Amino acid sequence: MRKKLWIAGLLVVLILLIDQASKIWIKLHFCLGEEIAVFSWFRIHFLENEGMAFGFSLGKDGGKLLLSVLRLLAIGALGWYTVRLVRMGHKLTYILPFALILAGAVGNMLDCAFYGLLFSDSWFSTAEFLPDGGGYAPFLYGRVVDMLYFPLIETTYPQWVPLVGGQELVFFRPVFNVADSAITVGFIWFLIMQLLGAKAKTPAPAHDLD
Repeated sequence: MRKKLWIAGLLVVLILLIDQASKIWIKLHFCLGEEIAVFSWFRIHFLENEGMAFGFSLGKDGGKLLLSVLRLLAIGALGWYTVRLVRMGHKLTYILPFALILAGAVGNMLDCAFYGLLFSDSWFSTAEFLPDGGGYAPFLYGRVVDMLYFPLIETTYPQWVPLVGGQELVFFRPVFNVADSAITVGFIWFLIMQLLGAKAKTPAPAHDLD
């Protein structure tokens, strides 16, 4: 049981380190909207959002606070459930998807909770860490840093397509971060296991450390 708990915990810590390191580096080196092309199909593009995955938002101040509270509740529930799965003797293949989702949720929550306190705004200049005049937002009102942009297909809709014919078509348009990726991979992993009827739903023997 301890081995599984350590592995799940190390995965969470690893995702958080990569996520936060990439966000802090972007925050300190890019202005909002700044972009560099790594490949034609992959760009680093700095955006900030109010806290939902892939740049979506939920209203303004009231929605932002509600989202932060809901995220804290979700993190608590995910943490409890992940530990419960370990104690019940489930296999790692069933535990790790929840660890990924937990890591992603915590990663974005850290942005919302602390980035507004720790950094100045990123409009027109790179952010300053611990600015003299204080950060750009109070506790729980920070914005999530996004930077991964994969415009795999850039073309236009055919003229015959109603409403959007001739307009620009970009796939994949959302800009996201490592935490979003962890949540997505964890969710897809869990769905695949469910669709395949994985036996991991049945508790394994306590001595099974698979």
